[in-house]
Amino acid sequence: MIAIGCDHGGYQLKEEIKKYLEEKEIPYKDLGCMNEERVDYPNIAKEVAKEVQTKNCEKGILICRSGIGMSIVANKFEGIRCTLCHDEFTAKYARLHNDGNILAIGADAVTVNEAICILRMWIATEFEGGRHQERVDLIRKIETENMK
Repeated sequence: MIAIGCDHGGYQLKEEIKKYLEEKEIPYKDLGCMNEERVDYPNIAKEVAKEVQTKNCEKGILICRSGIGMSIVANKFEGIRCTLCHDEFTAKYARLHNDGNILAIGADAVTVNEAICILRMWIATEFEGGRHQERVDLIRKIETENMK
């Protein structure tokens, strides 16, 4: 299950991504927003991050105009590794080396086709583990020390 959320600037792209997920029969939970009326992105990012943090959803997708604000909020949650990706290369390495569990996309930075390619790569790529697991463990240690 993938939790997906957006602000008003990412609404149109979210709807296109949902079509892709449906076509591929990938289950998702839409946490908003539900139209192009102005919303505060931190509230949406918080809901998606909580779904992934509590393991109600395995992964998450966040979309706003730049992807920056959403990723900042999501990364305030322990255990979340939200990665802003603008191309297939960054999507691949977000998963392969960093075990990213939330994908942030900037709706104004990519086309719909580019976003789908990013998503496809991100979903298809498995975490490599090995020396990268050691680094993810260090991230978790830093979280534990600093998120009190």
